[in-house]
Amino acid sequence: MLPRSLDTALATAVGPDPALHRELRDALLESVERQVDLLRQARGDAHWYTVSARIRGLAVSFMDEDLTTVADAALLSAPGEPVVIDELTRWIEQTREEPIPG
Repeated sequence: MLPRSLDTALATAVGPDPALHRELRDALLESVERQVDLLRQARGDAHWYTVSARIRGLAVSFMDEDLTTVADAALLSAPGEPVVIDELTRWIEQTREEPIPG
C-alpha cells in the first residue's frame, strides 16, 4: 500500500475515485522521475540544491513522509550523491508497484 499520508492526501483530493487517485499518483511519479533525472545531471551545488528542493516540495505537497526524508537527505548531500539517487529510484519503484486503494 502507498504510504498512509500519501493515500490520505490523494483520497482527500479526489474522494473515492480510483481513476483520479491513479492519475494524481502517476503525475507525482512522473514529476519525481523528471527531477531525479535532473539530479543525475546536476554539476554544481546550486543546481543540485534547487532540484532537491523541488522534490521536497512535491513530497510535502503530497504529504509523503518517506519522500520528504529522502529529499531532506538530498538537500544536505553533495551533488551526485549516489545513495540519494538510489533511494529516490527505490521510492519511485515501490510507489509504482503499490495498488490503488478502493
